[in-house]
Formats: sequence, structure tokens, C-alpha cells
Amino acid sequence: MTVTTVKKDPETRTLTISAQFDAPVARVWQVWDDPRQLERWWGPPTHPATVLDHDLTPGGSVTYLMTGPEGDKHRGWWRVISVDAPHRLEFEDGFADDAGNPHSTLPTTTCRVTLHEQAGGGTRMEIESTFPSLQAMRELTEMGMEEGITAAVGQIDQLLAPHGR
Repeated sequence: MTVTTVKKDPETRTLTISAQFDAPVARVWQVWDDPRQLERWWGPPTHPATVLDHDLTPGGSVTYLMTGPEGDKHRGWWRVISVDAPHRLEFEDGFADDAGNPHSTLPTTTCRVTLHEQAGGGTRMEIESTFPSLQAMRELTEMGMEEGITAAVGQIDQLLAPHGR
């Protein structure tokens, strides 16, 4: 599995996932930048994603739909805050209702993705999610956020393999 550490810090209200890949930064960036690649890993294996809209520019948005094993649908959205391709992406992440509108009762997070070049041409990726409150952190982790993102990131190695492109 690609995930090397998972760190929850209630003091800073953050959940940070670190992963290591045997691919250059520019290649790892593509799994975020290309909507067809993003949908191959963004949802956990049991809830694959379909990316509906994908605009990775500041002020842009990404909308997606995850489909569960029983056919249940879960919508989500990103509001892109900043992009420094191929090293950094920051976005607000939230759930959406059936019409695709931001869900009014579920909390959002701010996600910061950083890609760091490693010796030998590899990449270390960190995804840091900041919660608006401790209650929001509890609520989203109880919904399985930690397990879901860890399983999702665990699918990237297969996508980065030469046959996975």
C-alpha cells in the first residue's frame, strides 16, 4: 500500500495522509489533474467515483458522484482555492445533495495536497484535511473518512503503473 502514515491531530483539527510513489511529481500530479484518472481512485474501492465537472483553476470546481455497492449514490464537490501545478493544490471539500448543491448540514474540510520530489525520482504526497471544528472532525471520522481516504489513496499505485495509464 502506498500510504505511509495517517496522523490525526485534534489540537490543529487536521487529518494528514502521507503516501510514497515510485513516479515523478509530474506523473503523480496527473492523477489529480486528469478527471478520468481522478475517478479511478478518488472513491474507496467499494464506492467508485464518477467526475462530473473538473476545473482545477482557482475559483473552479470539481463535482463527483460515488456509487456504493448497493447502487446508492453520494455526491460531493470541491471549490478550488489555489493551484501551483504540479506541486500544490488546495480546495474546500464537501458533500452535496441529490441535486448537486452543497449539503447544508454536513461539514466541509479544507484540503491541502502537496507533492514533494524524492531522491531517485519518487514522490511523497501529503493530503492534509483541516476541519472547521472538533465536532466536525468527530462527525466525519465517525462516517469513515479516515478509512475511506486511506483506501482511496491506496489505489494510486496501480494507476501509476505503466499498464495503468
